[in-house]
Amino acid sequence: MALTASQTRYLRGLAHPLKPIVMLGGKGVTPNVLKELEQALCDHELLKVRLSGDDRAARAADLAKLVASSRAEPVQAIGRIAVLYRRNAEQPGIALPK
Repeated sequence: MALTASQTRYLRGLAHPLKPIVMLGGKGVTPNVLKELEQALCDHELLKVRLSGDDRAARAADLAKLVASSRAEPVQAIGRIAVLYRRNAEQPGIALPK
């Protein structure tokens, strides 16, 4: 499901006051991080992830791995913070605009 521009703008506004829930350490994307990300997306639908490292390309690669493995949509990435969204199929908590 690709997000439209208005949906992305709406989700960025909702994500602004959030604190990062998932944080990557020096080891990068590990199975335990993916497990925590999966649980957090099931619980929250919209969350912030703190990426580690100084290399911009490495952070982008880590974000791509997280998005691919979790089937989430990237909403925003600024510096070391990324916002991910995945709709909960059973009990959606966020109503997206058209």
